[in-house]
Amino acid sequence: MTLTCASLFASNAAFAERGSNGNANEAEQSANADDKGNLSVTVGGIVFDRSKNGSGGSAGALTSSTSWSPPACWYAPKYTPEQLQKYLEPIWEAGSTGYEWDAEQREKYNADDEKKAFNKDKSGEGFWWGSYVNKSYPPGWDACTEDYFWVDTGDAPPADIENAITPEILAGLAYAEIRVPGTEVTLAPTETTKVNLPTWAWLDGAEFKPVSVTASVPDIAISATATAEPVSLEIKPGTPDAQTYPASGVCGIDGRRIGEPYQKGDADRTPPCGVKYLRSSGDGAFPLQATVTWKIHWTGTGGAEGNLPDGEFGATQDVVVQEIQAINR
Repeated sequence: MTLTCASLFASNAAFAERGSNGNANEAEQSANADDKGNLSVTVGGIVFDRSKNGSGGSAGALTSSTSWSPPACWYAPKYTPEQLQKYLEPIWEAGSTGYEWDAEQREKYNADDEKKAFNKDKSGEGFWWGSYVNKSYPPGWDACTEDYFWVDTGDAPPADIENAITPEILAGLAYAEIRVPGTEVTLAPTETTKVNLPTWAWLDGAEFKPVSVTASVPDIAISATATAEPVSLEIKPGTPDAQTYPASGVCGIDGRRIGEPYQKGDADRTPPCGVKYLRSSGDGAFPLQATVTWKIHWTGTGGAEGNLPDGEFGATQDVVVQEIQAINR
């Protein structure tokens, strides 16, 4: 089903008709809430259930720890016979892709047969599949060049079609929708960090729990859920004149607890997670960076499962460090 140069040129002309995103209904989105208020959003032919996602103003998207990125485009059910007819015929009538191309297309879709045009005799028995574009991946519009193709309900798409939607592709798309809590750490025992004073660092353990997003294509009953689970917090003090606890700067996560809150009486203990600055920040501040690593696992229809690259999300906060001669703790 590879397109010839001529047909690819005409497809690109049709692309101009469809708009910059390359798909007639790519921009269409819908949101629905179930009786429990859980929100699902339909984008690019995929239904995303984000009800178990991270939330809050400081929540953000994960960055892969490798060069991996979500799919640039994919093929999935796009039109019923009637919908494809309604979409294509006005383009042909406008002559926007050229008489020869339009004539070939009318023949391909059997458009002159009132009963069988666009597979209308198979209405309810399958879908015309087409490409969808990942809007966050600009080159995606030209990464999927196959023309529309028909797939009967219950059948697999043609084997030579790359990027036909699968649970694994859905898992990658769900990964891109995951949002995790912000990573501004709490520092103690004093409001202003002091030189040579071990400072405890921790994150709100209540927020750091597994989060997940489910992506599905209800028309063909496939889905995948990508789950992100926090595994470690890395602290970079923002200056080489500092010592981290532990020495690696990577604090493990115990259950949902990331670091340990400082309590009265802990002054003589070594922080399980923290930092000690060896000089003051003068009139400025040190940019302490805190990054949480999240492990990603997915499960999908038919028992499919696997792992995706770890994701990271971090933030930088200014830390003022002052000299002190003595301190009462």
